[in-house]
Amino acid sequence: MRAVLVGMIAASALLLAANVQADADLAKNSGCLNCHNVDTKLVGPALKEIAAKYADQDDASAYLADKIKNGSNGVWGPVPMPPNAMVSDENAKVLADFILSLK
Repeated sequence: MRAVLVGMIAASALLLAANVQADADLAKNSGCLNCHNVDTKLVGPALKEIAAKYADQDDASAYLADKIKNGSNGVWGPVPMPPNAMVSDENAKVLADFILSLK
């Protein structure tokens, strides 16, 4: 029984790691990493900064998904974030959740 439980935990960890990698690939392929870096400010804020700013906001995922799709201006400084019409609503939500998962 214990071996089965350990195996299930290990398999879950691998699936979680695969999902995080898939989400990181989505961020790269969607153009997010052209202006954002995970740990440091580039043109836009670091993704970890964004996660920290909205960590306690109840509607953070929906808010960020909207900003990913429609762009933003003035929230993080004078450089606007252009809208990303190539990202579907579903992928914008996945990206928002990925950003919020960063610590």
